[in-house]
Amino acid sequence: MRIRNLTPHQITIVTLAGITILKPSGDVARVENGDVEIVASANGIPIVRQTLGEVIGLPGPERDTLYVVSLIVATHCGGRGDVVSPGTGPAHAPLRDADGRITAVRCLVAA
Repeated sequence: MRIRNLTPHQITIVTLAGITILKPSGDVARVENGDVEIVASANGIPIVRQTLGEVIGLPGPERDTLYVVSLIVATHCGGRGDVVSPGTGPAHAPLRDADGRITAVRCLVAA
C-alpha cells in the first residue's frame, strides 16, 4: 500500500516490525480557517472564536493509497477510510525526547 504524508512534517513510526519514516510529500492537507471574533479577554489577552471551513489539499481516494494528515483534517473528512493521522494521544504512547517533544509514534489513527 502507498502511504502519502500530507503534513509538512516528517513522521517516524516505530513498531515491532521496525521503523518507518514518512517524509512530507510536498502537498499539505489543511482545514481552512474562517472568521475570528474576539469574545472576551483575560488579563489583557484576547480570547477569540474562529470558524473552521472546508478541507483543502486532500486528494480524492486512490486505490491502495493511505493519506496521513493532521488530526484536525482527519476529523473533518467525514470518516473517509483512506485518511489517518499520527497516534499522538496519551493512549497511543508516542515516543518523546528529553524535552517532551514527540519524536516518533507507534501507530496511525483512523478518524
